[in-house]
Amino acid sequence: MRRTARLLGINPKTVARKLHFLAAVEGEKNRRTVEEYAARNPVTDVFFDDVETSHHTKCKPLSIPLAVNEKRLILGFCVCLMPASGKLAALSRKKYGPRPDHRPQAIQELLESIRPLVHPCNSKIEFTSDQCPRYPGPVRRIYPGATHRRVKGRRGCVAGQGELKKIGFDPLFALNHSAAMLRANVNRLIRRTWCTTKRIDSLVAHLTLYVAYHNRQLQLS
Repeated sequence: MRRTARLLGINPKTVARKLHFLAAVEGEKNRRTVEEYAARNPVTDVFFDDVETSHHTKCKPLSIPLAVNEKRLILGFCVCLMPASGKLAALSRKKYGPRPDHRPQAIQELLESIRPLVHPCNSKIEFTSDQCPRYPGPVRRIYPGATHRRVKGRRGCVAGQGELKKIGFDPLFALNHSAAMLRANVNRLIRRTWCTTKRIDSLVAHLTLYVAYHNRQLQLS
């Protein structure tokens, strides 16, 4: 955003305001486009998982639950807080206190938000995810009768920002490829970057703009 302001010779605050304005406009266009597509072709295959990023520091991680169809059309996403794990967990609690885990609510919110896009008959819908224990409950509650296929998570390869997997056939390829596209095109999601998120609402706006571009220019063009 600072580089955009410098190249255009404008105030960085103008860029920040335009980011949120354009996200509102393009987000609404994307919603209509995806709904029109789903009206013609109701979604029956849904792949979902979460992408992790951080808020200013890796001690304050964020989760981005993401859902796509078999053609890698992004059906929906949301952003939520999550606690740090691994070696950073103790440091995070020491510096910033306990962090809430909003991932279960976020997954439920995501699955509910894509309801207008999927096939009206639950028995014709197949969800595919990894074996995360948070996923089966919301799928059963929101889509009783739908099939939920859970596959074993695999180690990431160097290509695709670590989202693409080191296996010949990846059952979650549609989701992992879309996640890799997110990381490659949204600079604040690149694994090794100094373009970190300072405001969560700006992260949401940035993702909204990319999703609108991804769906309308790359997948539905």
